[in-house]
Amino acid sequence: MKIKINWYIFNALNHRLGRLASVIACIIIGKQQMNFYPHCQDKVIIINAKHIILSGKKKKNKTYISYSGYPGGQKIKRVSDLIKNNPEFIIRKAVLGMLPKHYDKNHIKNLYIFPNKIHNIKNISNVKYFS
Repeated sequence: MKIKINWYIFNALNHRLGRLASVIACIIIGKQQMNFYPHCQDKVIIINAKHIILSGKKKKNKTYISYSGYPGGQKIKRVSDLIKNNPEFIIRKAVLGMLPKHYDKNHIKNLYIFPNKIHNIKNISNVKYFS
């Protein structure tokens, strides 16, 4: 049985982060298919990632904290800086949080995020656009 790979292109312009991440997580898991099987190969492309919307005061107050384990190794990243420099990180982190905890996180490789409206993916078939 040959598996048909579907491509989904989302335009993140004026979309809320959490709602977009939950839809994308369902596609990556494969729940939208009639014949659900856990190793879905559907691919998701997100364009205009710089224009994602965060509700409330999250744009000013939300931070991502990572710790290397060494003294003085705590790194704090503010969302306001990340939207300008690295909006892919915010969306990828939100989608990872929406995936089940027992789920294989390697399926995040099926997610392609681009900050502008141009993507460089070639040879796409079975495309579905969402704006």
